[in-house]
Amino acid sequence: MNVGLFIPCYVNQFYPQVAIATLELLEKLGVEVSYPANQTCCGQPMANSGFEKTSEQTYNLFIKNFHSYDFIVAPSGSCVYHVRNHLNTIEQTDEVKHVRNKTYELCEFLVKIIKKDFSIPGKLLNNVKGIQLVQLDRPDECCGFGGTFAVAEEAVSIKMGNDRIQDHIAHNAEVITATDMSCLMHLKGIIRRRNLSVQVKHIAEILNSN
Repeated sequence: MNVGLFIPCYVNQFYPQVAIATLELLEKLGVEVSYPANQTCCGQPMANSGFEKTSEQTYNLFIKNFHSYDFIVAPSGSCVYHVRNHLNTIEQTDEVKHVRNKTYELCEFLVKIIKKDFSIPGKLLNNVKGIQLVQLDRPDECCGFGGTFAVAEEAVSIKMGNDRIQDHIAHNAEVITATDMSCLMHLKGIIRRRNLSVQVKHIAEILNSN
């Protein structure tokens, strides 16, 4: 099994430790992992801002970089969703279809392809020694980031982020984790401005520490 590691641009620039944890975790599980050095953004920010046609060269480069791999794995649910569901403006060749069908978020890949005895991120975390998961009042609620939504609707975005953080604090959570670093980046910014003690960690960092 040959896996292409897709590291979203914001992870590469701001949270390289998440990329390293993802790589090390996959290698511990016996996966052959390669990192295409010419990879760039998946095109999501431009598309979300209404410039999807401008993203086409980015889409084509993504396909060029990853079409030869059996699977493409990324530590970001939103980027994976974009690759699967929004590369519609380019010709749907066999290579494009292959990439769209074989791109997975990290935890999803562990469950569906590696076939570990897990079903959801919570059960993945339950296999890490020393972790106690807390139940939140609103586990279904969005963090408020939404990419360019955080810029266009700053006040709403911050209010939603504060609500998510408060839900964790109310249940004495010491660490907030998720499968998407963009959500955690948003929450971390609010936490830092409020001088709160709660930490944020990508799930790959936690799973790789076990």
